[in-house]
Amino acid sequence: MHELNELYQEVILDHNKNPRNFGELPVFTNYAKGHNPLCGDQVDVYVLIENGIIKELKFSGSGCAISKASASIMTTLVTGKTVEEAKNLYDEFHKIVTSDIDEELNTTDFDKMSVFCGVREFPARVKCASLAWRTMISALDNANQKIITENNELK
Repeated sequence: MHELNELYQEVILDHNKNPRNFGELPVFTNYAKGHNPLCGDQVDVYVLIENGIIKELKFSGSGCAISKASASIMTTLVTGKTVEEAKNLYDEFHKIVTSDIDEELNTTDFDKMSVFCGVREFPARVKCASLAWRTMISALDNANQKIITENNELK
């Protein structure tokens, strides 16, 4: 298990140092802004949807390694999916980071998201990991609201 945790840490550090899909989209159909006042994480999510498919998804902002890596991994998983599939991925991600510590999770079911299984042991970090995902959901719903982790039941 120790080797698996080291691998997860390496993946998170890689996505933090070399985030995928980082930057603003010059043309987008959906947008949302997120903020975690506990640690100062801020994220803007830009989405280009065509015919119900997420053609492109980018993020910009600043934050801790977990927040940035989560946003980076999210963009790689969601791009090319339907809006419904993206929302289902969010549900899976939320389960990973909020499930009971004693609950056995089959990490093979979660693809790249499994690197966040350890986050559930640190409740304050759940908000860091979830910020980009919650912001993406807001963008997909065209909610036009700023996501603030302290106001959105992120446990």
